[in-house]
Amino acid sequence: MKNLFSILILAGLVACGPAQNDPGPGGVTVGEAQALDEAAKMLDERNRPPDLSGSSEGGLAPANSE
Repeated sequence: MKNLFSILILAGLVACGPAQNDPGPGGVTVGEAQALDEAAKMLDERNRPPDLSGSSEGGLAPANSE
């Protein structure tokens, strides 16, 4: 009987998470907030400046001092 009670409590707690259509921060749903976060990450990766450490390809060429 104790095991059954524990299983029922655990099942109830698992169902307590936010649903995709629950209102989240800023008046958007949880699902919309996750989609916006993913889109922001994609834009950040696209707009990241090139890595200038290590190779001279695409980087600045050394100035001639002649």
